[in-house]
Amino acid sequence: MSNTNSGQTQAAASESQQDKAPTPQLHRVLKQRHLSMIAIGGAIGTGLFVASGSAIAQVGPGGAVLTYLLIGIMVYYIMTSLGELAAFMPVAGSFSTYASRYVDRGFGFALGWNFWFSWAVVVAVDLVASQLVMAYWLPDVPGIIWSGLFLLLMVGLNAFSARGFAEAEYWFALIKVVAVVAFLITGVLILFGIISSGHTPGFENWTTGDAPFVGNFATFVGVAMIVAYSFQGTELVGVAAGESENPRENVPRAIRQVFWRILLFYVLAIIVIGFLIPYTDPQLLRTDVADIAVSPFTLVFQHAGLLSAATVMNAVILTSVLSAGNSGMYAATRMLFNMATEGNAPRMFSQLTKNGVPLYALIGSTLIACLCLFSSLYSPQAVYIWLLNLAGMTEFIVWLGIAVSHYRFRRGYVMHGHDVGLLPYKAGAFPFGPIFAFVLCLVVTLGQNYQAFLEDRIDWGGVVSTYLGIPLFLLFWLGYWLVKRKTWVSYADMRFDELEEIKREKKTTP
Repeated sequence: MSNTNSGQTQAAASESQQDKAPTPQLHRVLKQRHLSMIAIGGAIGTGLFVASGSAIAQVGPGGAVLTYLLIGIMVYYIMTSLGELAAFMPVAGSFSTYASRYVDRGFGFALGWNFWFSWAVVVAVDLVASQLVMAYWLPDVPGIIWSGLFLLLMVGLNAFSARGFAEAEYWFALIKVVAVVAFLITGVLILFGIISSGHTPGFENWTTGDAPFVGNFATFVGVAMIVAYSFQGTELVGVAAGESENPRENVPRAIRQVFWRILLFYVLAIIVIGFLIPYTDPQLLRTDVADIAVSPFTLVFQHAGLLSAATVMNAVILTSVLSAGNSGMYAATRMLFNMATEGNAPRMFSQLTKNGVPLYALIGSTLIACLCLFSSLYSPQAVYIWLLNLAGMTEFIVWLGIAVSHYRFRRGYVMHGHDVGLLPYKAGAFPFGPIFAFVLCLVVTLGQNYQAFLEDRIDWGGVVSTYLGIPLFLLFWLGYWLVKRKTWVSYADMRFDELEEIKREKKTTP
């Protein structure tokens, strides 16, 4: 009997030692300016520079502004939810960890793999987009060469250190911000006749035809999808929290400052375009990155007499594409690393270099990014659209996961008797915020291509490319449940271990 007890004691001690075994730690080297620009760089991209014209063409200038404001409010609540979670528990694999601890372990498992795959595919999307952009200057050079060169650049920036990635992203994002500010200034000068474009439209384009509001409910749902795509990437600040120098202060600050700047950029840009270009202009419907010569930004600059605008904007678009790919590589790598440290991915992906880079996770993400090579077998435009649709759907699932995780986190936190005032950052308008964000996001997610089911013949190719992310996510969730069975986390079982550390920090802060 004593031997048995001794064996059980030793086994328990062994398990305890394993539980306390140190997990690899990322280096906290990202500063406040890095977090801000990572969020800005993730959100300002081709969705603004190219696709914004399509929104105006379909629902008119007033409808486009209203849609951007509505989706902007939704994203604001998602970001404040993320801010509360990330400030309380700053980890690299934030979305997966929060969902596993406060919703369902299988849900967190599926969300983590979903997020990793989504951003690895985003890298592939941007590598294919780089082919289309470079074809503007060098149409005779095989596109796969550009994808290969830019992939090497992204891997190099991410392999050096987190700060190396952040510095590159800082300057990439700064170029985009300068381009948007220059566009807004130029547009306002044209509106007031300071720069002559031959004709100052005034409010003419807001009253022509059916303006300012055009289309029906189905049209608005379709445009909401375009607008929501434009905001995707703002959540990257939650991933970067795991390497922020002072996440409990820097993450909320970045979310508060950056979101309103992004919303301001988008809404002001739509207003300027709506004033200067009639929604009936057929060129607004051309939304491919290969059509940068007719981007609404390019058209406005050309109205100002800047004939080289297409070349300049093409360079800005290339920067935007590289920025999004660079961020995508970073996000995918950190998520895969975090899942490995939590036992939800092979342990090898948790290994770090001396500079704090999860090298094997970077290699794994790079392999998925090589999907861009299919563009050498098929049309680059076709591959671009398929990958874009797949990445877009999986991103919406991440937003839904953030809203659900925050709702249950706050409910559980209060049920355990903890003081909401101790939270490093408290999201306002709870519980309305996460509920509103969840419902609206769900409507946009399921309604992305519902028109396909109303046609005489269903376009199954379009349906599959749009909704494929949903069955993949559910398959991961179901697979985890079949293996583990009891995975739901009740409010009573929730843990808030970080609270003690937060209390100690408050005591030591003067």
